[in-house]
Amino acid sequence: MPRKGTMIEKQIESYYLHETMTLKLYQPESFSPLYKYHICIMQDGNDYYQLGRVATLSDRLHDSNEITNTIFVGIHYQDKFDRRKKYHPSGEQNQAYIKFLVHEVVPFLDDLLPTYHMGQSRALMGDSLAGTLALMTALQYPNTFGNVIMQSPYVDETVMNAVKDAKDIHSIDIYHTIGTEETEVNTTDGSKQDFLTPNRELHKILEEKGMSYVYHELDGPHTWKPWQKDLKRALTTMFD
Repeated sequence: MPRKGTMIEKQIESYYLHETMTLKLYQPESFSPLYKYHICIMQDGNDYYQLGRVATLSDRLHDSNEITNTIFVGIHYQDKFDRRKKYHPSGEQNQAYIKFLVHEVVPFLDDLLPTYHMGQSRALMGDSLAGTLALMTALQYPNTFGNVIMQSPYVDETVMNAVKDAKDIHSIDIYHTIGTEETEVNTTDGSKQDFLTPNRELHKILEEKGMSYVYHELDGPHTWKPWQKDLKRALTTMFD
């Protein structure tokens, strides 16, 4: 199916990461500089476009007015080791990557696009470790990112403690899913991990915070099949 919107590639020479980072922006068909847009920044960007089919979904949801004006921005990784370095809470480039998002990507997009220049109109979306990164970044910078969509995030003590200690967590809206079959997930370091139990614990902690929080358990394993199926609900919940 031909896409209706426009895909644009931009590059940032990142001071924090010492590398050239590519941003893939998908603007809706009705894009005009006269309107203002919400921004959804996706780590694992190529996966969201190819496996999540976000561009096609964006076309559909804009056509049916099920989501407000939203531009999707995909940022990808070099390989699974680079991804772990950047997205994992204890990855060696994790803090540098978060600074890249906050101090380089956001100002770049605000300059380039007709955005609202406020946290409530910016979302971070990610699956697995990319979902963890979305949450951890928003907890650190709640005024920059007011919305988080995390699909089957990796959750450990560091993540739980960050949520427990978060000061401005009430300014963040969170959409959180986990699959009921995610009990033996293959991770980058070659081990198998239970994602379901820690995600249920995280759910309890977030629930008790009494914030704007939506949680769903999906039927299925730690793969794109259930994530892709859930994306429509995720986007209409966050951008209605």
